[in-house]
Amino acid sequence: MRRPAAALLALALSGCALSGCAGGGGSGSGEAPVPRTSAEVLSAETPSADSPSADSPSADSLGDERGGNRALALSCDAASEVHLPAVPAPLRRAGAFSRLPALTRPLDVHGLIWSQNDERLYVGVVCGPRTAEQFVTLVAQARLTMWEGRPALHWTTRTGVRNFMWLERPGVAVYVGATPGLSDRIHPIATGIG
Repeated sequence: MRRPAAALLALALSGCALSGCAGGGGSGSGEAPVPRTSAEVLSAETPSADSPSADSPSADSLGDERGGNRALALSCDAASEVHLPAVPAPLRRAGAFSRLPALTRPLDVHGLIWSQNDERLYVGVVCGPRTAEQFVTLVAQARLTMWEGRPALHWTTRTGVRNFMWLERPGVAVYVGATPGLSDRIHPIATGIG
């Protein structure tokens, strides 16, 4: 039996008051974010002069390939920029992604990938959900919780990737995910996002 989104949100809010909404993660379907091809990454990082794209991350906003100490930013449009904290060494930039398979409907996704050996850290924005009711239905098997007073979802994929996403503002959700060896980085990254 499916519950309406408003009922799920009310249930999560009451559960958060009791449990503090800390830690954990439900099991969920889906896999890790799908990396973009080299051509997609190149075109997103170096937009042509005749087709500027405010929602594509530019090379200047992404930091360098070593993880970078420069400011990082992702956005859905010119007014929705989300600033990311610098990702500490020894993580290295390992590409970008534009799709989250766990989403129940197709939405624009703009994300970056960092790696350390075979482990991956994913940070991105999901464009579209404007209300809490829309947001809570984005991932079918996610556990609903709260993050800094906002609705949040967390889930673990069949392959062990831990995922955390919250509604940052109307139209923009922030996503942070990691393979098991880097899952301890999710909370510090999420805390540093503004």
